[in-house]
Amino acid sequence: MPVGKRTSLRSYLAALWNRRHFIIAESRAKMSGSTRKNLLGYGWLFLNPLLSVLAFWFIFGFILQSSRGIENFLGYLVIGVFFFQFTGKSMTGGTGSIRAGAQMIKGFQFPRAALPISTVVRNFLDFIPTVAVMLVLIAVIPPAEVITWRVILVIPVIALQTIFNVGLACLLARIGHKIPDLTNFMSIVSRFWLYGSGVFFSIEDRLADYPAILTAMQFNPMHAYLTLVRNSLLYGVDSPAWLWILGTVWAFGLLIVGFLFFWRGEESYGRL
Repeated sequence: MPVGKRTSLRSYLAALWNRRHFIIAESRAKMSGSTRKNLLGYGWLFLNPLLSVLAFWFIFGFILQSSRGIENFLGYLVIGVFFFQFTGKSMTGGTGSIRAGAQMIKGFQFPRAALPISTVVRNFLDFIPTVAVMLVLIAVIPPAEVITWRVILVIPVIALQTIFNVGLACLLARIGHKIPDLTNFMSIVSRFWLYGSGVFFSIEDRLADYPAILTAMQFNPMHAYLTLVRNSLLYGVDSPAWLWILGTVWAFGLLIVGFLFFWRGEESYGRL
């Protein structure tokens, strides 16, 4: 790639594909580097969401009684926390990915999209082992659910959510490059998004008296992904076709918009 010049989209994608091994290696290096600093190492990949589940269960399930009307609230909560953290971490990490990779940008020539994509890959590598823990928890925590063939539908949901995360990370990476304070602001946005995605309460029950707000909330991509997983894994029922269509449109729509938006700013990322 020419230094300081944005190439054609086709050449850019080819260059990005040629560096796929670099993206995976860089993601693994940062993943192992972050866990090596802690005494429990990789154990925190599992402890972090588990402790979050316990905290949310105590506050919302025990104190606020938001579990009313929800079958297997603990399983409902486990899925919500584990899957939302995957997107939440990708969002905040992607926002600061260009500034975090400033030294690499100055020292090497490569498609800058590799940085936000690497953030999502790293979070994906963290996420997959926790999915196995989540499956075990759902199988053993009373009331133990009977796992049906629909459990395999969790795989396409994870794929759609990962694609969505890449688009989101690319979109926010360019904005975060221009606005350094956005990284701190996104942690606040993540909290609002958490509450609006039905992670620890049913928006259908809570917003039944506000149909306009409920309709808007149902178009929330994270609510769609969480509902698809819960229906397939926790309750063993078929999800409506429109929910799959919504999740697919969000995933590929944001990927196209976010990636093109990032690519158009390629020439500016060296000026940090």
